[in-house]
Amino acid sequence: MDNDKSSRKLVLGIDTGGTYTDGVLLDYESREVLATHKSLTTKRDFAIGIERVIEGIAIEDPEVIRMVSVSTTLATNAIAEGKGKRVALLLIGYDPELISSFNMSGRFATPNFYYFKGGHDLYGREKAELDLKGILDKVNQVKGKVDAIAVSSYFSPLNPEHENRVCEAVSRICDLPVVLGHQLSTRLGSVERATTAALNASLLAVLQDFVIAVRRAMEHREIEAPLMMVRGDGTLMSDEFASRTPVETIHSGPAASAIGGRFLSGLDDALVLDVGGTTTDLALIEAGEVTVSDEGATVGDYETAVSAADLFSVALGGDSHITLGREGHLMLGPERVLPLSHLAADHSGVKNRLRALSRRAWAEASPDWLEYWYLLREPGDETVLDSSHARKLVAFLRSGPKPVPEIVEHLDVLHIAQIGAEELWRQEILGKSGLTPTDLLHVESRYAPWEVEAADLALQVFSHYQFKEPDEIREGVWRRAVEMIVHAVVTFLSKQT
Repeated sequence: MDNDKSSRKLVLGIDTGGTYTDGVLLDYESREVLATHKSLTTKRDFAIGIERVIEGIAIEDPEVIRMVSVSTTLATNAIAEGKGKRVALLLIGYDPELISSFNMSGRFATPNFYYFKGGHDLYGREKAELDLKGILDKVNQVKGKVDAIAVSSYFSPLNPEHENRVCEAVSRICDLPVVLGHQLSTRLGSVERATTAALNASLLAVLQDFVIAVRRAMEHREIEAPLMMVRGDGTLMSDEFASRTPVETIHSGPAASAIGGRFLSGLDDALVLDVGGTTTDLALIEAGEVTVSDEGATVGDYETAVSAADLFSVALGGDSHITLGREGHLMLGPERVLPLSHLAADHSGVKNRLRALSRRAWAEASPDWLEYWYLLREPGDETVLDSSHARKLVAFLRSGPKPVPEIVEHLDVLHIAQIGAEELWRQEILGKSGLTPTDLLHVESRYAPWEVEAADLALQVFSHYQFKEPDEIREGVWRRAVEMIVHAVVTFLSKQT
């Protein structure tokens, strides 16, 4: 660093994705990238991965850091993977028959939605008296079964009285966080506003834990700079605001990538492709700015009222699961799993199992044996073990990762779907591992931080089952990946014209 350290203005940028956490140290005035580092995202405690990134950047003097800017895909991934918290959505003044007739109930982002009288009209006048007693009765019924409450009243952007009254009353009878639709959006789209409120409520704990983790890592490294977070439209917001409105971070990671692509290329007009561990995201830069969607951000099947970059995402990344379809066709994703090379590095027994599997006869070494389930953490809430299958599964996995056929046999079921482990997945108590493009990179020696032999053995098993050479499978996977990306580019760009 320069001798005159006090005159330097450095920015620390951190991006936490579903797979990796990346960091960059930037000289704000000269725009020079001084250092970068990459570390695995540690979901059990985000602060661990963030601290590893900060340590890898090796900041000599934390006082020269003038700002810490953070982007993340945690909100988007939690929604897409169904791992947000449980939410009760209170719909005031909504027409149940109208919602049903247009089949819009599936767009509310929670199965726990309830209708009540009340709401206002287009002129902000009360349409019906608020059924506050009915609302409080319902909250008393569900407050032990959900983690947050969302409230959306008809035309609340024009008159939020009913939402405010509900918030005040509910807060007197329970300690659950309450999210109000009018505080998140001034748009009049009632379904989108209700969806936004429900999603925001489901993400509160996720983002608050993340912000706390970033703050803890900063304090440990004696960094006292302001902490800002990237919105989905590429602008910045304070960490306090982000903690209250985590839904604003939808598309935060891809928006930051688009801005980074513009910075690195120096181009004011460009198409930016960000290939991550879970998804490949496309964004346009026009006149030096990220293009923003005229409509609200969409995640999966959920349309929101949140302003965000105009993006297109496809479920393709380094950790996409390589499997066979019903007709024996090669499939890439959409599910994201832990690469077998990574699992084997953490559990030595996995490589030995793969070696033994590679010696089996063709019929005994199907790709099902390459899918492993493993225990991420012990269940803290015993209600997730409400079935004998769930209890037996967790007990079985305590001794280490197990392949799917072995799990099916041990639990004495005909198919893995009979176990009913959905809640174990949602709460990230269980993890899944399989063959991925990252494993193929290990075989090709292009990226090999973990167990190369395990990746090679898994590829051999997968290839032999199809009576093909490993090289042929690798070429097929990369060809399929290119086809998916080209299709995404054509689809995205055709939408722009």
